[in-house]
Amino acid sequence: MPGAIISNTGAPEARLRIALVAACPFPLARGTPVRIQRMAEALAERGHDVHVITYHLGYGELPAQVHVHRMANLRFYRKRSPGPSPVKLAIVDPLLARRLRRTLREQPFDVIHAHHYEGLLVAAAARVGLRIPLIYDAHTLLSSELPYYNFGLPKAVKRAVGRWFDRQLPKLAEHTICVTQTIRERLIGECGFAPERVSVIMNGVEVEHFDPAAQAATRTHERPTVIFTGNLAGYQRIDLLLQAFQQVIASIPDARLLIASDSSFAPYEALARQLGVREHIELIDSPKFDELPALLAGADVAVNPRTDGDGVPVKLLNYMAAGRAVVSFASSAPGVIHGQTGWLAEPGNVRQFAEGVVALLRDPEASRRLGQAARRYIQDNCRWPLVAERCEAVYRALGEAHMNRAQSHAAHALLGTKK
Repeated sequence: MPGAIISNTGAPEARLRIALVAACPFPLARGTPVRIQRMAEALAERGHDVHVITYHLGYGELPAQVHVHRMANLRFYRKRSPGPSPVKLAIVDPLLARRLRRTLREQPFDVIHAHHYEGLLVAAAARVGLRIPLIYDAHTLLSSELPYYNFGLPKAVKRAVGRWFDRQLPKLAEHTICVTQTIRERLIGECGFAPERVSVIMNGVEVEHFDPAAQAATRTHERPTVIFTGNLAGYQRIDLLLQAFQQVIASIPDARLLIASDSSFAPYEALARQLGVREHIELIDSPKFDELPALLAGADVAVNPRTDGDGVPVKLLNYMAAGRAVVSFASSAPGVIHGQTGWLAEPGNVRQFAEGVVALLRDPEASRRLGQAARRYIQDNCRWPLVAERCEAVYRALGEAHMNRAQSHAAHALLGTKK
């Protein structure tokens, strides 16, 4: 059982009742659901009463000590992949808002913490008429993400629409938590938000779980192995990864690219064959979370080919926690310093990306050194208990400000009646 909540001064603090809004399948082993689950677990461990309001879908073991409330079951909707869709926006999210509204009316909550833009829209609709502070957890910016989804519109139009949403959506909440400093700076500099309304709380990682020293990595082959884990959505830029891997094979002909994903590789089959790399690629299903550390420990280099990365890819943090040498484009690698905790290439520069992979495959000592430094960075900055502590500080500050505003409104109303 969680212990008493103690402040930095040593005094006990009140237990908070927190509503986390997950407009996605939950649990699920990918970015947004993982952040919500680990945050919920860590907050519960700190002694808070944590409730997750989410879709009817879930794939994995439910978190202990966390209450999960699901919307009505829709048998025709089984979408796991990220991103919007007409059915999601028109049917699924409104039903989730209805479920959240019911939950908020059934019991009092101190704060609503809504993840991603769909969660924010759901929460804003559900809390109408209710005096509950709302926090928006910004995992990315829509101006960066929307261009990679197919709406039948030019990329420039989708980017412009995304910029408009980036300016407007955070206004629905009293405070915005960003997963990276990049998002915070853009919300303040480009969207005009006051600095005190925007904070940064990076993702956490299960540091002990990924400890490479605990993995008896048994390699099934001796070929140099490059690994990619995660979904294969357009924004992952698998096309650039394949182009870079063509150059890797030119230097290291026996290199292998291992892709662990539940997504279909079909959109990339033609390109892989055209580049002559298909026979060097091995496709496997995404491993269970318990199996992921051993899989990573058996690889030599881990890659993150995203170019538009305002947020922090969970795969990147997992790679680093596992002590793997990372190659990434600089625009999607918060926490990675070139030559110290990884190898960075200029955004979209396939040649530099390939050079990094080749250099690290050829120099195991450099690879080991970068991997160890990356793990130390994660140990110092990205533990989930630290994330929960930072979230709690935001909740309490927001709650205090909310109470002060309510008292001020009440005082003005009282004075008004006496006039």
